[in-house]
Amino acid sequence: MRWSQLLFSQGFGTRRECEALLLAGRVRHAGRTVDDPDEAVDAACGLVFEVEGRPWPYAAQALILLHKPAGYECSQRPGASPSVMTLLPWPLRRRGKGGVQAVGRLDVDTTGLLLLTDDGALLHRLTSPKHHVPKVYEVTARHPVDDAQIARLLAGVVLNDEPRDSPTPVRAAAAERTGAATLRLTLTEGKYHQVKRMLAAVGNRCEALHRSAIGPLALPADLPPGQWRWVGAAERAALEAAGR
Repeated sequence: MRWSQLLFSQGFGTRRECEALLLAGRVRHAGRTVDDPDEAVDAACGLVFEVEGRPWPYAAQALILLHKPAGYECSQRPGASPSVMTLLPWPLRRRGKGGVQAVGRLDVDTTGLLLLTDDGALLHRLTSPKHHVPKVYEVTARHPVDDAQIARLLAGVVLNDEPRDSPTPVRAAAAERTGAATLRLTLTEGKYHQVKRMLAAVGNRCEALHRSAIGPLALPADLPPGQWRWVGAAERAALEAAGR
């Protein structure tokens, strides 16, 4: 692979823009400036280069973890609120045929772990209901949470707006109280506003929602809201295994 091809594959602009970056001496690797667009490079796992002083690891397919703050939409074409994509550097937003995509959406007021990737197969594996990848949510309810509500969430509830002629109960894979009006829910489905609708079905109301884990991957305690990091190879392999 040539350096201009590598930069293009990583989202650093059009082919001509990538060539311009190289010719301007804005790319460095192994302590030297790379200024020949046609120079060959081994795009092996572990390759790290710099563009305009910023280190960048080569990734054939990107997978990143974002600590989503409240007030952002998980859409590339948001409505009233800004897109989470504005929190990412521009190469991640330009790579491939449309940049990275959110692996399942969080509501604008929901915070926590959000994965983004340009790997279509992995995205499908992690979001498809048939793969049952668990997602863990920390819920703050309006009213106290009691044992009866926990039991109903585990047994399965019919969502209030489901068709009455053929209701399909949904249940939590795990549910536990973490405080007087807080609980931890683990779901393996991905229905629209599912946590909020399940709380409503047991006579309570969701006041705040935070996703703390997807499969084996937990939100790092030291990752502030609005910040992101790459998902490592071992973490990716564990996620792929969880989606089989």
